[in-house]
Amino acid sequence: MQAQPLLPLWLKISYTLMVCVIIPVYWIDLGPGNLLWFSDIALIALVPALWLENRLINSTMAVAVFFLEVGWVVDFLTGGNLIQIAAYMYEDDTDTHIRILSGLFHLALPPVILFLLLRLGYDTRAFWTQVALASVVLPATYLLTDPSDNVNWVFGPAEQQDLLPPLLYLALLMLVLTLVVYLPSHLLFRRFLTHRRKNA
Repeated sequence: MQAQPLLPLWLKISYTLMVCVIIPVYWIDLGPGNLLWFSDIALIALVPALWLENRLINSTMAVAVFFLEVGWVVDFLTGGNLIQIAAYMYEDDTDTHIRILSGLFHLALPPVILFLLLRLGYDTRAFWTQVALASVVLPATYLLTDPSDNVNWVFGPAEQQDLLPPLLYLALLMLVLTLVVYLPSHLLFRRFLTHRRKNA
């Protein structure tokens, strides 16, 4: 007998439709380099995670962005004044449709990721999978994007930095993300959300 789906069909369809709207708009208005943001990668990766009910994909994206996205939501709710990562939502030069789409997906990501973690469980392979992914994405972002966009903060913590050699800064960024974001996320999810699910 075929196992019952763990995730509701309405969520799979509605989330996929949201992504199908956001990605072409971002591509045209913000450029393909913008899709290298880890949050955008998570946005896209959750589509196969939902349809395949894939624990590893969702867990990897949870390690990568869950707490950063929670930080975005908190910053947004405080007017972009707390940690400044959502400040662009309140700037006059940000197009209204970008604000709407950006708000929609950043507000949706944390609850969707958490819901999948609760339903599918946490895959402990996610930590090293995300470390491997970041080791590819960060150099690619550095090589392929404009410093003025500072995607994934590869050129500086807020704006382009000139205190350190660029490649040294990039290596330190990888280290900081691993120790400050990925590892604590992994330890928390492993402690509280590891279930014995057979789906992979």
